[in-house]
Amino acid sequence: MTDCTEPRPSSDAADVTDPAGVAETTGVTVRAVVDALDARYPRNWAESWDRVGLVLGEFEHPVTRVLCVVDCVPETVDQALDLGADLIVAHHPLLLKPVSSIAPDTFKGALVHRLIRAGVALYTAHTNADVANPGVSDALAARLGLTGLRPLAPAEGAAAGEGRGLGRVGELSEPLTLARLAEFAAGRLPVTAAGVRAAGDPERLIRVLAVCGGAGDSFLADAARSGADAYLCADLRHHPVSEHLASGGPALVDVAHWATERPWLDEVAAWLREVFAVEVLVSDVDTDPWTVHANRNDLEISP
Repeated sequence: MTDCTEPRPSSDAADVTDPAGVAETTGVTVRAVVDALDARYPRNWAESWDRVGLVLGEFEHPVTRVLCVVDCVPETVDQALDLGADLIVAHHPLLLKPVSSIAPDTFKGALVHRLIRAGVALYTAHTNADVANPGVSDALAARLGLTGLRPLAPAEGAAAGEGRGLGRVGELSEPLTLARLAEFAAGRLPVTAAGVRAAGDPERLIRVLAVCGGAGDSFLADAARSGADAYLCADLRHHPVSEHLASGGPALVDVAHWATERPWLDEVAAWLREVFAVEVLVSDVDTDPWTVHANRNDLEISP
């Protein structure tokens, strides 16, 4: 098992050179990148409770290096400053819940002050990126080799249409037992201390898989209606899982929250590189809060 007690730095962290002189020639600004991201992930696609878009930063500040992260936390802010990033594109909002102060002695305030002092802008694409096509769950499905994708919960309102929606349902390249699917997912998704766990008959054959990047127990009923043999997501809880299985729902695969959303960073980074002549790096700092996982090896575990 990979040692997850310390954040894992990006494999690109040491590569901060600019051999092509991009920093001098692009003319790209925060406003230009924000406008492009807003067009790809319109803010009115986000859930009403969500907080997306530019969080902080000067619109006319030049951008030569972007860092894509799942979470804006001290470790990823450290990485952004070490790399000389001008802009952080984050999935999770830093200021999702209202705050009455951003004083530097508060957790969020300290990050805000550090970023402003360093001249680093912060942008968030959250549920508007979840619902997009391609979006967060498409990247997760691609990691697992799913084909014939359709939304798990089709989008409504401003985001409706064109294959948009939360989660995805697709077919595995070959049928797998639930036990083998859990192993397969562990091998395809980013490694975390939490690992991968499954609920249901280990020998159940899985052909159609539903997936959702991030917390997914609010879509258990959608998974049951989708015709999927199993549903993979994050943050599943005891009672909803127990009731879902007792009602005859599909088998469940629970993965660390960060691991289900990290694949999207590669997709959005590749797109940014196509649109702008800037350096775009992806953070592999594991921001999953769980750092230790243990089982008693002398016990036989059975359903």
